[in-house]
Amino acid sequence: MTKNPTVSDDLAKKFSTEKDTPYLRWVREEGLDIIGAQYVPNLRTVELKPWARRGGSGVFINHDASRTSNDCYVCAIPPGKKLEPQRQLYEEMILILDGRGATTVWNDAGKRITFEWKAGAMFAIPLNCWHQHFNGSGQEAARYVGVTNAPSVMNLYDDASFIFNTSYDFKHRFNGEPDYFTPKAEKKGFLLATNFVADAVNLPLISAKERGAGGGHIRFNMSGGMPSHISQFPVGTYKKAHCHGPSAHVIILSGEGFTLMWHEGQEPQRFDWHVGTLIVPPNRMFHQHFNTGPTPARYLAFKHEVASLRNSQGVPVAWISQRIGGDQIDYADEKSEIRSMFADALARHNMTPKMDDAYAAELTDLPPKLAQREAAE
Repeated sequence: MTKNPTVSDDLAKKFSTEKDTPYLRWVREEGLDIIGAQYVPNLRTVELKPWARRGGSGVFINHDASRTSNDCYVCAIPPGKKLEPQRQLYEEMILILDGRGATTVWNDAGKRITFEWKAGAMFAIPLNCWHQHFNGSGQEAARYVGVTNAPSVMNLYDDASFIFNTSYDFKHRFNGEPDYFTPKAEKKGFLLATNFVADAVNLPLISAKERGAGGGHIRFNMSGGMPSHISQFPVGTYKKAHCHGPSAHVIILSGEGFTLMWHEGQEPQRFDWHVGTLIVPPNRMFHQHFNTGPTPARYLAFKHEVASLRNSQGVPVAWISQRIGGDQIDYADEKSEIRSMFADALARHNMTPKMDDAYAAELTDLPPKLAQREAAE
């Protein structure tokens, strides 16, 4: 799927010692596997291995598309148990996949907060804070997915003891504020100023017509660290295609459908999804999400901001039409087979597309293509 030209074994051997990294060595030392896929059908059922150091079980998911920027891991806490405390000099955002429980966060100054969570909750671990996760059920395991920028930090310092055992409080990031993990409602544009979301599946969103088809959107920068966003689009609709840098980890929160991914000039590949699916679009690969189910489709995207390209106004280039130099493909410019493929997928559920209004709305302020503007000038 990704561009992966193959060279001779002789040339590959000359670079073999550079393929391994401190991050990859650390994962091996943890005794866990790395799933190298850009698509995982269900995070809730992916196979885990015992994780002795943490006291649970886990697996890492780290595709070549994001291997040096950020990663993803799934961890399960046994019934009635807790994970071992940990601190780290890298960012981490968490989505609870299954179960209920609590997390305690504290710093060296002794500031400590405990908050409860259940499936659908989302939060971030403040940088270098001690934290410990507890399973609130004695019968069922709790499972979560975490996205971090550990690869870049591990590869930079090549010293796990330094990364996990450095005593320093980033008090501007966390200083024991009593309402630190209390859900907030204040919004600044698309940004929701909160460090905890109790229910990401049902969180109210803001209209985002720029992404097409009457969808909703909201963004986060929890604990001052790794950005993320939630997007939703209605029944019988699909979003505009776009591309961006590596590192986005897209987790389906509700609905069913499929995603197309392709490098420019290549044929798209289809990935079907449902609740719990993970999709990791590789660097500069176009991708487009389609809702083919009977309910609105919603996803959560964790990603490291270093991969986000923005214009001089601060707008992500992935939100800007290719017609004016951005990386988003307007509906008017997509391949004709896109619409027929979508209609066929809906027909299997005795449904029809509801895209006419979106197509018409786009035409009202669609800019001329770059070539047309240049010719006019």
